[in-house]
Amino acid sequence: MAFLLLLGLVAAVVFAAISVYNRLVTGRNGYKNAYSQIDVQLKRRHDLIPNLVETAKAYLKHERGTLEAVIAARNTAVTASRSAAANPGDPQAMQGLSSAEGALTGSLSRLLAVAESYPDLKANQTMSQLMEELSSTENRISFARQAYNDAVMSYNNTRETFPGLLLAGGFPAAQPFTVEVAAEREPVKVSF
Repeated sequence: MAFLLLLGLVAAVVFAAISVYNRLVTGRNGYKNAYSQIDVQLKRRHDLIPNLVETAKAYLKHERGTLEAVIAARNTAVTASRSAAANPGDPQAMQGLSSAEGALTGSLSRLLAVAESYPDLKANQTMSQLMEELSSTENRISFARQAYNDAVMSYNNTRETFPGLLLAGGFPAAQPFTVEVAAEREPVKVSF
């Protein structure tokens, strides 16, 4: 009788360990999938920016520095996005992505502020469409970021609570996608 009780206890422990391991794997896959949704929207944003700059270039001939800053920030953000996509959740990759996207948001805000002073550019149909697409993309990025951060929180909770912490050795903590500077938390303002 004691043998059966011991066997049942061992089976329960093994079942619990398998269950926790499976939740850790599911959580890791969940936040990686959630990051891929951010990546899709960031790529869309990064693809829109050159079109926006090209449209604005004809009107902003005297604002070359602003246009170059946007392109440089976009290129840095693309590189950071590739690094984060290679290892979603990695603290260094996510920190680099947050910084690069923050710088891109800042340079886009400066471009939009400059564009406000050019009535012909504001009236340009292509510019209006690009700005609308960019605004829509910013909203999609926000939603995707929230889903990713929720998945990271769930995964990290699983690995940091008992009994998950007993098996979490091979499962590093994931880093949420946060925005560093309060001004960067504001969406790109579009007004045409």
